[in-house]
Amino acid sequence: MTPDPVGGRTVDVAPANAAQLGAWDGAQGAFWAAQADRFDRAVARYDAAFLAAAELRPGDRVLDVGCGTGATTRAAARVTGSALGVDLSAAMLEVARRRAAEEGLDGARFEQADAQVAAFPPASFDVAVSRTGAMFFADPVAALANVGRALVPGGRLVLLVWQALEANEWMTEILGALAAGRPLPAPPPGAPGPFSLADPARVRRVLADAGHAQVEVEGLAEPEWFGADADDAVTFVLGLAGWMLDGLDDAAREGAVADLRRRMAAHAGPDGVELGSAAWLVTARRA
Repeated sequence: MTPDPVGGRTVDVAPANAAQLGAWDGAQGAFWAAQADRFDRAVARYDAAFLAAAELRPGDRVLDVGCGTGATTRAAARVTGSALGVDLSAAMLEVARRRAAEEGLDGARFEQADAQVAAFPPASFDVAVSRTGAMFFADPVAALANVGRALVPGGRLVLLVWQALEANEWMTEILGALAAGRPLPAPPPGAPGPFSLADPARVRRVLADAGHAQVEVEGLAEPEWFGADADDAVTFVLGLAGWMLDGLDDAAREGAVADLRRRMAAHAGPDGVELGSAAWLVTARRA
């Protein structure tokens, strides 16, 4: 058990995931909860392909890993009648529960848990999904093996993970502005983060080692929405990644923010500010 930084709760979390608990059940998770609609809209163009790959049917029992504020959990529950979303962030889960209640989705349930070590009943789910959540496990093999044990034999697994940083304009533009010419430290290869599963070969190895078979990796590319206009997008990005400005003097900070505003304005159109993104749609079956 690891003490939770918010309210003294205790969460059963793998020791290697303690930093993720601190972030997602701290300020980072609170920001995502407050910006739930924006984050859902940002990746919404991936949802149709993601949910279609899950092949959801009425009566399926669905596990949503890293469910955040529950958009995919609720979408699954509308089709199947039963979906459990798990996440480390109590703030995001509070939003998820409120929205499910507002929709009258009694079959959408939510629990605060680390899916890497959660004691899911064996063979209790037909489908497991994770929309941009699986990249944050310290040990993805252990996590996806644990999820696999919760699936019935032949149960379906669907992941959406980001392709490499250089294929994701939304991140290269943010880094290009906020780094202000400085080399920012890169995480070690495979470390938890948005691009930890960007290599399809690694994805295949991880899933095979975790006991999954029939692995398929399909490339998708969609624009990601960042705001109604440049100023709106800048406010959002600074809330999300303003830490990148740490260590800059006032003049350099002003210059970086001005550069960010120019970049966001260059991507503004009739539907708002949209930047390119690329993801892998990964499907597998429990062996």
